[in-house]
Amino acid sequence: MKTAVLSEHSRQFEQLRFAYPVVSRRSRGLSLGLNVNPDKVCNFDCPYCQVDRTVPPRDTRVDFDIMLAEIDGLMALAASGAIWLHPKFANTPDHLQRLNDVAFAGDGEPTTYARLGDAIREVHKLRLKHKLPEVKIIVLTNALLLNKPDVQKALSELKAGPYEVWAKLDAGTQPYFEVISGRKLSLQRVVDNIAECGRNLELTIQTLFPTIDGADPGDAEVLALADRINEIRAKGGRLRLVQVYTTARRPAQDRIGMIKDGRLDELAALIAGKVDVPVEVYYGRHWETSD
Repeated sequence: MKTAVLSEHSRQFEQLRFAYPVVSRRSRGLSLGLNVNPDKVCNFDCPYCQVDRTVPPRDTRVDFDIMLAEIDGLMALAASGAIWLHPKFANTPDHLQRLNDVAFAGDGEPTTYARLGDAIREVHKLRLKHKLPEVKIIVLTNALLLNKPDVQKALSELKAGPYEVWAKLDAGTQPYFEVISGRKLSLQRVVDNIAECGRNLELTIQTLFPTIDGADPGDAEVLALADRINEIRAKGGRLRLVQVYTTARRPAQDRIGMIKDGRLDELAALIAGKVDVPVEVYYGRHWETSD
């Protein structure tokens, strides 16, 4: 399998402005992304982020109707199988030639988008239109706004069909959280928000461990993160999975690197040994190579 299939996650496809298809490690197939933050504004500044905020955005706001038309078209291509004829996906292995989800992700924090609930509702209608009732709607979030009533209302639209919420938790201690989020924000707030949301919706924890200046987070930090996961569960948060992964896309910062497979297994094992939640590992990809 060519590495490029899994490492090429461009948020631009053909002439589309807000929708984009990628073959995703964590989705184990095709994920149709919706970039609801084309202005690149985010309330985190993660050093491993692939978004280069020194480059002006192409769009500064979402055109709702155009976004829906774009995702409608991509879902039609995926439903018919025609998308696998596109040169970008020509080398996709057979077992990955399946549509798994429509994911609200993009160049910022999706829960800051004022029409998130409307968009989820419309994507659900398209899911039925294209006879894809099994396709999930996924929302990726850094969890900072999960305590907001309007965000909770928007996410409640997910219950209309199969869904997942992937909540970011990359740290177990406050000092490392400030490094990995790029902000002086409260880790406790994020943990409490995940627990609160998890009492209403089942969540997946997404944990990205990079190297920073050649060093990974270390065993103590990872064990502290496991304690945070247990805290979330003790507060009633329902967790279906913990995703442990490392970089697969070229970060905007050169000081960020990829943890090798064996070491990533070791870190994941530390978490698995302390939490009663399934843990899955997704290995990194060298973005410098194309095959």
